[in-house]
Parts: sequence; structure tokens; C-alpha cells
Amino acid sequence: MISPARKIAFDVLRLVEEEDAYASDVLHAQLASHVKTEDAALATELAMGVLRWRGFLDFLLQRSLKQSIARLDLPVTLALRMGAYQLRFLHRIPARAAVNESVELVKRSRKSSATTLVNAVLRRISSETPIPADQLVPANLPELERLSVLQSHPKWMIERWIAKFGMETTVALLQGNNAAPRLSVAIHKAEERAEILSELTTAGMSVEDGALLNTAITVSRGSPARTEAFRTGKISIQDEASQAIPLLLDVHAGDRVLDLCAAPGGKTTQLARRAATSEGCIVAADLHGHRLRAMRAQFERLKLPDVRLVQLDAMRPLPFAQNFDRILVDAPCSGTGTLARHPEIRWRLRPEQLREFHQLQVEILCNAAAHLAPGGALVYSTCSLESEENEEVIDEALRRVSGLRLAAKPEIGRALQQHLTSNAQLSALLDSVGQFRTMPGRQRTDGFFAAVMVREQE
Repeated sequence: MISPARKIAFDVLRLVEEEDAYASDVLHAQLASHVKTEDAALATELAMGVLRWRGFLDFLLQRSLKQSIARLDLPVTLALRMGAYQLRFLHRIPARAAVNESVELVKRSRKSSATTLVNAVLRRISSETPIPADQLVPANLPELERLSVLQSHPKWMIERWIAKFGMETTVALLQGNNAAPRLSVAIHKAEERAEILSELTTAGMSVEDGALLNTAITVSRGSPARTEAFRTGKISIQDEASQAIPLLLDVHAGDRVLDLCAAPGGKTTQLARRAATSEGCIVAADLHGHRLRAMRAQFERLKLPDVRLVQLDAMRPLPFAQNFDRILVDAPCSGTGTLARHPEIRWRLRPEQLREFHQLQVEILCNAAAHLAPGGALVYSTCSLESEENEEVIDEALRRVSGLRLAAKPEIGRALQQHLTSNAQLSALLDSVGQFRTMPGRQRTDGFFAAVMVREQE
């Protein structure tokens, strides 16, 4: 017999590899309400843990294999990784269960000829679990390669981060990426906070105040998505750094607002609530129709005021006759600030793609800026840590678009400060020119970048 959690995790990992799916999306689809809470928790731990630690797990496995792990059939590789992860990281799971169920997963995939191999390799790894990881790595391995193995990240990624952030910050970043991300929830109406906290704690969840925002809370030991507060639109699940981005726009009632790359809609929600009056107008645009349809369903749950949904290609000149007072460009990006939440990205991304993202982002930003009203503000944001997608995009757009400049740091600080908790330091979030940054190893959020630009008055 194979436990439901292991079946789910195995199937998730297979879809991630075969169809380039995102593990979080597949897990969301697989973990329906009929799945027991404990099975959902273990399936999530296994799938995400294997993806985060894939590099280190493959190092362990390769030591016991006569052929390259890349030459194994995918089901065999996944069963080995799942078994090795349980043996090395989940000490409350008996070694016998980890080994035997990995063997059964191979049989389930009609790869019975590999059962002897899987059994032998995992038993050797089980015998080595008392040995610290750093003692298994050859002492003469160059420091960069050693760090790549022990922290389970591609070498090229670590190398560029060390050059940009330094060794200490990079190590903290790697460790942050290998930890499960905090589950953050946005409370949409401050006056309902006490009622919502009571509901979540009654449901058995542990609730803490947000680390950054006074409208956020952190939840553990349960799923807020299964609560009445979520179903009735009182809360949404969203990383705190992501929640902070719309606040930088300082939207007021009656503003004309454009959310250009809007899906999945979490930031649109905040913008719409702040702009909501009969005079205000909020347009949410995205390239993909199916994502806009999903947003419409979300807005119905949240009982949002009217949001106009528009399908368009932001790489082309925008089809609007009017200008907007506030524009958010949450641009498509590499996602290197979300490697704890989306660990598969670290194994898919290639360094040359960063330049491709740069070109895409510059075009989108310039097209958006063409529709910014005089005196209006535009926020460009990404969940990337890379200069090609952040500072270099801003620099190029400012060169190309006349009348556009960076907003003054004190102005940005005033807009953000009112939303911060008493423990959050504004100086830790804004750099010397007022650009917003978070780091997984520092704030325990996703890594976000944002810059506020304004159009000069005519």
C-alpha cells in the first residue's frame, strides 16, 4: 500500500517535470476538501521539499549509482528523490516506510525492474543519515560548488548573488529559499480583524501579527482557504511583500487606476477597494483570457466594486483613449524572489533568460507610461532579485520616456509608513533612492522589487 500523501506528492512532481507545471498550482488542484488535513500537509512537505533540495538529493543519490541519475527513467528518479528526502529530512517517518513506499511507487509506475536498485540505494542513504551533510561533500570541492550542493541551488545563480549581495546575505538568501514560506493573509476590513482572528483560532489555526503590514496576519497549522472568512471574501491569501506593492501607489477614492499585468488579481483587489467611488475607475488587464475569468470569479467572492477586465498584449501600444492617475505594472519576471514558494524555478531558469525578460519588461513599462496622466504615479514591480529585471529596466525606461522621473524617497516613505507594523523598519524596505526591496533571508517574505515613478505636470 502507498499512502495517499505519497501518491499525491509523486503525481505532483511528475507533472512538474513532464509538463513544466508549478507545484503550488498542482497541489491546489489535488488537495481538494476530501483530502485529510494530515495527508495534505505531508503531500505538500514531500513535493516542495524534494523540489527545494533536488540538487542535494541528487548528489546523495549519485554517490550510490553506477550511471548518471539523468539517465534513469523519470518515475525511478522521483521515487529515489522522495525516499532520500524522507530519510534525510523527515526524521519522524520510519526509514522502513520511506524505503518500502518508494519501491511501491516504482512498481505503481510499471518500472518493477528498478525495485532492486531503489531499495539498495535508499538503504545506503538510510545508513548515512547520522553523518552531517557537510561531511559527505568532498573537502577539496571548490567553495562555490560546495555551497551549490549543500544549499541546493544552481552554481550560476549563487555566483551572481555573491557578486551582487556578498557572501553573508547570499547564504541567508539560500537558507530562506530552502525554508517553507510563511502563510500570510490579508484582512480586507480592519474593523473585522478581531472577528476573523477568532474564527481562525477556533478552527485550530495558530495566528500571529504580520511582520510588515498592520493589515496582514501569519497563519500556521491549517488552511485559511477552508474557512468562512475566506469564502465570504473577508480575507485573501497573499505574501506580505506582495500586499505592500499596491500601497506604494497611494491610490485615493475616485482615481482612474490601471493594473496592467493583473492576474492573478491579488494586487487588483487592494487597488479596487481604495479607488472605489462612482467617479473612480479601475481597469485590470492581462494577456490571458482564462486568467481574467479566474479573476472575475475571485472578485465575485470578494464582493468587489466594478472592475473592468480587458484582455490585451501589453507588449503592444495600449488601446486606451484615456490616461490614468495610477498605474501598476507588476511585470512578468523570472521569479527568483519566490524560490521558497516556487522551488522548481531554480532548476528551470537559464541565465540568458534574464536578458529576454528585460526586453519584455522595458516594452511593457514604456507602453504603460504612455498612458500616465500628468501628476500621476506608476509603480513597476517584480518578484525578481536580478538587476536586469529591476534597476536596469527602470534606467532604460527613464531614458526612453520623457517627463518621467523617480518619485522622491520621503513621499514614498509617507505612503508606506502608515501601513507598517510597529516592528517594521522603513529603512530596511527602501534603498537610498526610495526603491522598495524585500529579501527572503531578511524579512521572511518573497523577494520583491518596486520603483515609483511620476509624470511631471505639464
